Amino acid sequence: MLDQQLLQALEQVVGEAGLVRDEQRLQSYLSDWRNAYRGKAALVVRPASTEQVAAVVRLCREAGVALVPQGGNTGLCGGSIPDDSGTQVVLSLTRMTQIRDVDAGNETITVEAGVLLQRLQEAAAEAGRLFPLSLGAEGSCTVGGNLATNAGGTAVLRYGNMRDLALGLEVVLPDGRIWNGLRGLRKDNTGYDLKHLFIGSEGTLGIITAAVLKLYPAIRSRTTAWVALPSSQAAVDLIGRMRALCGDRLTGFELMSRQSVEFVLRHVAGCGELFAEPHPWYVLIELSDTLPDSPLAEMLESGLGAAFEEGEALDAVVAGSEAQVAALWKLREGISEAQNHEGPSLKHDISVPVSRIPAFIAQADERLQQAFPGVRIVCYGHVGDGNLHYNISKPLGSEDAPFKAQAEAIMHLIYDVTAAFAGSISAEHGIGQAKREAASRYKDPLELELMRSLKQTLDPTGLMNPGKVL
Repeated sequence: MLDQQLLQALEQVVGEAGLVRDEQRLQSYLSDWRNAYRGKAALVVRPASTEQVAAVVRLCREAGVALVPQGGNTGLCGGSIPDDSGTQVVLSLTRMTQIRDVDAGNETITVEAGVLLQRLQEAAAEAGRLFPLSLGAEGSCTVGGNLATNAGGTAVLRYGNMRDLALGLEVVLPDGRIWNGLRGLRKDNTGYDLKHLFIGSEGTLGIITAAVLKLYPAIRSRTTAWVALPSSQAAVDLIGRMRALCGDRLTGFELMSRQSVEFVLRHVAGCGELFAEPHPWYVLIELSDTLPDSPLAEMLESGLGAAFEEGEALDAVVAGSEAQVAALWKLREGISEAQNHEGPSLKHDISVPVSRIPAFIAQADERLQQAFPGVRIVCYGHVGDGNLHYNISKPLGSEDAPFKAQAEAIMHLIYDVTAAFAGSISAEHGIGQAKREAASRYKDPLELELMRSLKQTLDPTGLMNPGKVL
């Protein structure tokens, strides 16, 4: 329970509409969407402006109460869930939904942290522009959360992740001061680029309340294909071929194992086999251009023709309509949902150099099957940036409990192989609470020391999202 004086002070700042105290309403703030992480909170506070966020932070700091910033709560690592002490305050940014400015001449948009990613995409489209970040959760995730976790998605190959898409930030610091870094500049060489401290920090160094983000010309032509491959090496060869041929018109290149696709075919309505026989691997290729009459189909045909000749491709389907494009993407985007129907899913969001993807998969697969016979490996991801979602489902016919008991051993095996290939244990999902201990094991000690020094400097009382990242 919060001190009554603090509770009254918070209510004065945000009003009754800005407090969530009802037990039933509280529940959606206290667990993640997968129900993998659950905590308790003394209160949920929903400020409606940056000034209100700053006032809430000051009040909680003076009272020694920890804050857990939260956006759309769609994360996979428990970064926005409070602990089970019941003493922390969840600070939800979901009332901060203003699109403050669209500057078409500067190709920028300024939005508050609670704006849904889908709404941001729509606002860009209304201005005849594109905001390229695209995620499966775009209808419910928020800009603040995207920035706090440095979200990636399916178009990183061409546009980069949120770190690449952000020009300026507004941040409430742990002492309640407001840093106004909302500058829409592509060149600003006046010292340290402070925004990068907060992007990817998961609310442990401050609370992002608004951002200036890059816009791009609208896409006016698109070609999408689903291609069957004999191996993961063929995917690396094919992306090299398509990059050389298409340049930055290559917008998406998604890799999926046969096991991934089988789960989707089994559990996602409206998805069916595209070829007469199954194949070991598949890629979803998307080319796009700002020109309405761009020769994308010819480029795709040329690239795939050469791939067939070299044995890199076995079969292909090219979408002939928007409905077919959506159907191909549904096969890719349904994987995470489909795997949940197969029992517990041990998710590992790793990255390795693109050239080493095939060797990583071969070694990790072999070691897993030797140590944990029968586990089903659901491997898919973004080949262009080396990011694989290397997820594990239990063996057919086995019980959940013994499989869950092996989760840590499976994780360490996968991360050991990742480290051996000079990779990262978190490519786009963040650290949160799920990977905090693993980060201390696999991250360079000097890097951790520098991170702790930054945390101590900005948040000496340790009240900003404690127990996350570090």
